[in-house]
Amino acid sequence: MPSTVRATQASYVVLPENVTDKPSVFSFLIERFPQIEPQVWRARILDGKVHWQDGALIELDTPFRPRARVYYYREVEAEAVIPFDEEVLYRDGQIIIAFKPHFLALHPSGNVINECLVNRLRIKNGIETIVPAHRLDRATAGLVLLCLYPEHRQQYHELFKHGEIRKEYQALAKLTPELLEQHRTGELTLPVHWTVKNRMVKGEPSFTMKVVEGEANTHSEITLIEMRGEIGVFKLSPITGRTHQLRVHMQSLGMSILNDRCYPVLQPKSADDYERPLKLLAKRLKFKDPVTGIEFDIECDGLNDGLDDVES
Repeated sequence: MPSTVRATQASYVVLPENVTDKPSVFSFLIERFPQIEPQVWRARILDGKVHWQDGALIELDTPFRPRARVYYYREVEAEAVIPFDEEVLYRDGQIIIAFKPHFLALHPSGNVINECLVNRLRIKNGIETIVPAHRLDRATAGLVLLCLYPEHRQQYHELFKHGEIRKEYQALAKLTPELLEQHRTGELTLPVHWTVKNRMVKGEPSFTMKVVEGEANTHSEITLIEMRGEIGVFKLSPITGRTHQLRVHMQSLGMSILNDRCYPVLQPKSADDYERPLKLLAKRLKFKDPVTGIEFDIECDGLNDGLDDVES
């Protein structure tokens, strides 16, 4: 049997009150998680990796207890160690604002259990309840707002839902031939601004997105602020927050973000190339804290010029 990596932090599931046909916790777990083979749950229970909230171990014949929490440890066969460090830029009694490096997942998912920002911060701060207030793709680096305790998450999530937080991204992309020609002839005056609104839906495969006809459900403001040879430096402000929105909107302008492995053409799955990160950065967060009333305006350092680490 291949070796496995176990999560350092336990996950849990609350046993529902209305389940009456499951005599044991073991039988419930088998039905609740059909993607996990029954023998895996059997092995976890026999190895002492499933327990109640008070730490008491659950056995194969332990009776079902409505409303009780069952704790378990997720396992994967292999997990790559991401060789980049996160950085905490601010912390108080409610929130953390951290810098997430490229390639580091935000939270546990799929084959990621330990090598993610949430898990690292939980371990370093000794707080198991840290949760993110918003999303940030694994491929994207930059600022993330996290809540120390779940009871505060909704208040901060509402900032994003209602557009009460200003997010600015930076991206590098190769300029279109038309823009380069305008620059050559002296017709191009910076900054150049685009408002992009279109309808995005899931593509194929389902983790990608595509633009279709119909009423717009996405909106981004994109500005070319600097030129470095054939490379443009862009400031991007997502007004809505769809998955891969900025990446798709840059593609729609004919300027896909440097080192993007999904757009315009999905690249074959391969190991991470740490020397060629996606040139997209969540650079700035500006908001009023709904709990403390503190006004935040935090920026991180920008991207490098991208000329030495672009896929050829």
